[in-house]
Amino acid sequence: MNGIGYRSYGAWSYEYRSRWAIGSWPLVHICGGADPITLRPRVARGILAIGDIAIGIVAIGGLACGFITVAGCSLGMAAAIGGVALSLGPSIGGVAVGSVAIGGVAIGTLAAIGGAAFGPN
Repeated sequence: MNGIGYRSYGAWSYEYRSRWAIGSWPLVHICGGADPITLRPRVARGILAIGDIAIGIVAIGGLACGFITVAGCSLGMAAAIGGVALSLGPSIGGVAVGSVAIGGVAIGTLAAIGGAAFGPN
């Protein structure tokens, strides 16, 4: 699908997949809204994934899982930025948990900076 947006049964939906892919994952996958048939939220899966729910190497969205993530609820392997951010590496957010955590509530294994900070430094 190349940039298809449509409205069906009151549910808005949009999806874009790049033609280039690495394995089964497109280089870029952007989607939003609900699937018009199942009315379930669409999930963006790709190297660069952008959507309400995003899974990818770089994932951006409301809920994002991947290597580097930016989201409301962010779960990243290398880095995470978001309202709630959880990462093995640096983490920045309202609630941040990671090796280096910066946030309102920060829990870090190496360092923590924040209003309520818990860590060795």
